Amino acid sequence: KLSKRFARARHVRCLFTFFVNIPNTMNKSRNFKKKNHRGAGSSGGRTRNLPEKLADLAVDSDGSDDDEGSGSGSSSDEEAGKNKFDLGKPPSFPVSMWDLNHCDPKKCSGRKLSRHGLIANLRLGQKFPGLVLTPVGTNCVSPLDRDIITSSGIAVVDCSWARLDETPFNKMKSTNPRLLPFLVAANPINYGKPCKLSCVEAIAASMYITGYKDEALWYLNKFSWGHSFVELNQELLDAYAACKNSAEILEAQNKYLEKAEAEHSNRNREIDLPPSESEEEEEDD
Repeated sequence: KLSKRFARARHVRCLFTFFVNIPNTMNKSRNFKKKNHRGAGSSGGRTRNLPEKLADLAVDSDGSDDDEGSGSGSSSDEEAGKNKFDLGKPPSFPVSMWDLNHCDPKKCSGRKLSRHGLIANLRLGQKFPGLVLTPVGTNCVSPLDRDIITSSGIAVVDCSWARLDETPFNKMKSTNPRLLPFLVAANPINYGKPCKLSCVEAIAASMYITGYKDEALWYLNKFSWGHSFVELNQELLDAYAACKNSAEILEAQNKYLEKAEAEHSNRNREIDLPPSESEEEEEDD
């Protein structure tokens, strides 16, 4: 399966676009804890700041994934994994999304961020001045986009892979549309699948590539599986972050895919090689 993925990526030679994938079913059932997010809660009626909201989200996110990790490893090991990227800071720029209501609210990372006030919802027809991750982009996210994100923020489109044809991209306008390069998903729904990133993974990837690593880790840490995204893509993310522009991003992507395909082919060749003459003679003896 991996060889087919890499082969397709090599032959197409194009940037992989990002959308949030929302499947109809999951491979295994999971229970999601319900919480009441209305009211002042422990804040005593005062308005909570962003760090406080993020801290609450970390608890809620970890709880929703308890079933997936149950029965494996000690609680201390699980806690260490969840808090691996505690070092970070909230962004000083806007983070937004267009929500097409295609997804199950319990499974959508964008909806979870929205419930906690960590991402703003945009209306169809509303223009976003910052960087927007969309398939109508002509360039890839690169460190060159840092100033755009700094001044105007970043936005994503939350829609389903299965409903792209009915998604009104013309009503989600931006002067800075961008694509994401090849990355592997770490979210529980699409773990290990190329390019099928969740909202928070796409946002974090763009932040990381443009030099906002702390902000990327801060958002990922709100999900118990978030640290896995960086672990799976560390080599790629660092390579992309070291590029200067979209052209170099594409070169880094293709170089990585060619290397991965070559390594996979070599492993298969070693397995499929016929026995040498000396080996046959030894068997005859």
